[in-house]
Amino acid sequence: MSEIDTVSPVPRAPVPRRLRVLASQATSFLLVGGIGLVIDVVVFNTLRTTVLSPHDVHSGPIIAKVISTTLAIAANWIGNRYWTFRAERRRGSRSQVVREAVEFGAVSVAGSLIALGCLWISHYALGYTSLLADNVATNVLGLALGTAFRFALYRWWVFGTRRIVLPPAPADVLHPQVTSAPGRAGADVS
Repeated sequence: MSEIDTVSPVPRAPVPRRLRVLASQATSFLLVGGIGLVIDVVVFNTLRTTVLSPHDVHSGPIIAKVISTTLAIAANWIGNRYWTFRAERRRGSRSQVVREAVEFGAVSVAGSLIALGCLWISHYALGYTSLLADNVATNVLGLALGTAFRFALYRWWVFGTRRIVLPPAPADVLHPQVTSAPGRAGADVS
């Protein structure tokens, strides 16, 4: 037997739980985002090459991007709420779910403005008006910047564990009834 055969493998250090959770969330987030990307790209290109062509509608690419992004945001909220951040999502009252949806929408819109800004700069400021240029600006550069922004804010604000609202405690825990038993100090024993 050689020396290589007798050496035992070096034990791996355990991966901290927080890192495993982060890696799992990032993977799920990217998969959900991939589905949203397909929706976004297909709808954007379909609209941009048909009813919202820049030859027919001056702001066609921008309108097409707003519509495609809105549909992708809806799909992403469902995927992230019920899969990526399922352990952190708000449960309970309708107002908590609505608040989460509004926060998700606000972050998504802000992230989408990044992609929309990249498209606007490329198409109108720099004059790159081809279909390829519009796609690179919005679906490559804008998507990469917006994705990093959204993941950070979804994780730490919208679905952040410190934001989970616990159900209210029962009234008897918050305001216990103070009664004195017979025969104890303070009780009327006459």
